[in-house]
Amino acid sequence: MKESVENREAKWGERMIEIKVRFWTDQIATGKGQIKPKHAWCSGVVRIERNNAHNIIPTSPRPFNSLMEIPATMEKVLIEHGITLHHGNKMSKYMK
Repeated sequence: MKESVENREAKWGERMIEIKVRFWTDQIATGKGQIKPKHAWCSGVVRIERNNAHNIIPTSPRPFNSLMEIPATMEKVLIEHGITLHHGNKMSKYMK
């Protein structure tokens, strides 16, 4: 049974749910502690940002090892934090 959720006020900046995708950049440049600007590995982490209005308290970031894993990793992060997504007008063409 779904939990009943009531509406609440939210300040500007707390009305969105934010997920961050971060790519590893270590060991690409040759020198220790250096980076190669605008270069990154195809792996990294996905994390959700804290949002008090939505009662979101982030857990540990979830790693991904290829670009193809990002959507599945994002889905896992959303599910872990109890986020429910609603489809928009474009998706209603092929979803109920």
